[in-house]
Order: sequence, then structure tokens, then C-alpha cells
Amino acid sequence: MRQPIIWISLALLLCASTASAQDQHFTQFFSAPLTLNPALSGTFQGKYRVALIYRDQAPFQTYAGAVDLRFQLDRAGKRYKDAFGVGVLFYNDRVPKLGFSNNQINVTAAFHKSLSPSNDQFLSAGFQVGIAQRNFSYERFNFEDQFAGDNGYTNPTAEILPPNNFAYGDIGLGINYTYAPNRGMGVYAGAAMHHVLEPEISFFYNEENPELGSTDFLHRKYSAYVNLSIPLGLGISLQPRALVYAQGPHLAMNGGANFRFVLDEINGFALHTGGWVRPVSSFDEQLTLDAVVGMVGIEYSNFLLGFSYDARIDAVGSQRKQRGAFEISIAYLGEYDDETVLCPKF
Repeated sequence: MRQPIIWISLALLLCASTASAQDQHFTQFFSAPLTLNPALSGTFQGKYRVALIYRDQAPFQTYAGAVDLRFQLDRAGKRYKDAFGVGVLFYNDRVPKLGFSNNQINVTAAFHKSLSPSNDQFLSAGFQVGIAQRNFSYERFNFEDQFAGDNGYTNPTAEILPPNNFAYGDIGLGINYTYAPNRGMGVYAGAAMHHVLEPEISFFYNEENPELGSTDFLHRKYSAYVNLSIPLGLGISLQPRALVYAQGPHLAMNGGANFRFVLDEINGFALHTGGWVRPVSSFDEQLTLDAVVGMVGIEYSNFLLGFSYDARIDAVGSQRKQRGAFEISIAYLGEYDDETVLCPKF
């Protein structure tokens, strides 16, 4: 086996195994609610929500965009106002230097059961179905038999290469509980399971003759979160939060808090700022500190804009050589008609 094929194999396996180990994750996880839990589809008091988020963590660049709508299931004389949410989520994860790309589109739906006459308490259940496509570009690599002297690597290659494009189906499930009174402490908690079918994701997998190729499946991912909204005074609230997710042998946790400062109540202008830490564990089962996160967000009328940075930290607290991750999110809530907040904004 020639050396270029070895490097191709390693690159393909790196992309597949890294993606399956880490999966997509966003620091501003409540700014990308449909990637966190399908039960969060339609968790807002308005007509629709548009959310975009971008994460840059070398060598990966990750994009996600979502649109979800909320439909009230009002009945004449009924005090408990249930609702139904639907959404579409597009996700792209790529490694530009290797030409690797993972594209996914999901359709989500959730039912929100009102648990109180004041309609500030809901229990939601949701699911998502989608299809993903993985691509790998061979144009990033050159082989020995392509070398044409002074003209560079311009000859065709006789190397036998595996297919560089395949697709698979995906399913996710989730539940969410919201208690969001106009005054007092709010509670948001939920859990989700992604990749229920644990699809095969190896470029070397041979569906017709499995014994001829290698296999690599996408582990189920389990996640759970809780967020509190605690009023501290006029226009100030504290939002402590925690998120835990496990996928195969990997475990990650996020813990910290955000502050929300209302600067102009008439125009709906507020500032969000906060931070948290992310301990992780992997095959060695040792929990280490992966990153310290700082976040700032601006809320103006129906628009939300958030920035965050993950400062990568090793187990002994010294800065790692590799740079951290930068993330930006923007969202718009259409026809937002109530002060009740059914999902944290950041």
C-alpha cells in the first residue's frame, strides 16, 4: 500500500472518528435550541423564530441555521392553552484544510402541554428526523503517480480510492419542562437523545459486502440541562445553568451563570454577560478542565446577538498551544407578544 493511501485513510478516519466522538456542540447552546433538544421547537411566545450560529474551532468550522414556528391550540373557553411547534434545522460542519464536510437537515416537531391556568408552565415532548451527508475532497491530495516533473502533480492517478460521498438517516427525541412566571424564579430543564439509530458513518463501509470494509457508527448522544432565572432586583436577573452530555466513551459538562441587565425596558434593550467552565472526560475516564468560557449578549426588541469565546485550558491550568473557539449567534423572534419566556435566550 502506497504512502499517500495511508495518509488518505488516516485523514478519512480522523474526520469520521473526530466527528463521531465530539458531535456538534455550541457554547451558546440555548442560542441554537433545535440542536440542543427537539422539544424546544416553538418554545417562545410569538409566531416564529429565526436563529443562526457560527463556531470556529480549528480545524473545524460549524454553521447552523433554524426556523421554527409556534401554533396555539386554543379552544373556546379553555384556560389551558396548549401549543404545537415545528421547525427546520440545517447544520454544516467542515474541515477546510482536508476538504471534509458534514451536512445535515432535520425537521423537528414538539407538543407543548400547558400545566397551569396562567399558561406559564409547560411540559413539552419533541422529535426530529433528518438526513445527513458526508463528503471528502480528493482534490486536497496528490499521489506519486500524478507527478509529471516540472508540471507538478498533473497526471491522473491509478490509486483505488473509497467513495467520498454518502448519506444516512438520523432520529432524535427530547422532553422539556418550563416554569416561567412573570414574577419569581423560572425553571427550564430538559433531556434529549440524538442518533437513536446509531448510523454507520465510515467512508470505508461496504454495505453490500460489510466484511470487505471497516465500520464506524455514530454513538447515541444523551444530554440533560437545567437553567434557573432568579430576579435579583429591578431589571437584573441571574441565570445559573448546567448542561451534561455523553456520547460513547466521552462526557462533557458545562456549568456557570449569566446575568441579564435591563437597560431600557421601553425599547426592550438588555445586556447579557456571563461565563462557565467545561470539564470533559474521554477514554481514560479522567475528568479534566477543557475550557473556560466568556459570553456577552445584546438584546434589542426582537433581536438577539451573542458572542462567546472558549479559552482552552489543560488539566493543570496552563494555556494550551492551540487556540480556543469563537462563536457568534443571532436570532429574531417574530411577533413576540408576551413577556413569558419559555426558553432562555442565551
